[in-house]
Amino acid sequence: MAEQGIAAATVGREVAFTKTVGESDVYLFAGITGDLSPNHVDESAMSKTRYGRRIAHGALLVGFMSNTSTQMISALGGAAVSYGYNRVRFIAPVFIGDTITVTYTIREVDRDAAKTYADVNVRNVDGAVVAAAEHILYFLAEAL
Repeated sequence: MAEQGIAAATVGREVAFTKTVGESDVYLFAGITGDLSPNHVDESAMSKTRYGRRIAHGALLVGFMSNTSTQMISALGGAAVSYGYNRVRFIAPVFIGDTITVTYTIREVDRDAAKTYADVNVRNVDGAVVAAAEHILYFLAEAL
């Protein structure tokens, strides 16, 4: 049987997710969370700012980061849960209609603690990092 879970984790292992952020993504997220800030839903108000248009929620980008952590769990096998995100940064705006790629790369494996530490970067089509974080996966001894 092939190694799975923490035993299969290696430094440098990577998964990615690409998505065009649609207006429906932003509005549905705003409705679910109740975050109806003009930054996200008021084109007129945002047209008067340095951004010139609406921007996606930073927390929505964290949701896309979560997609890649789930992909990594699937790739490694076994059972794991998110232990949390550290140093989450929203470096540049993501506008409605932007295509982003989220890359999740294992940076460290701590087999004794059953944890992996990953660098998660969100890049726009120009390759610029627009959001970044560290993510920790905790591997469970028993299968779900």
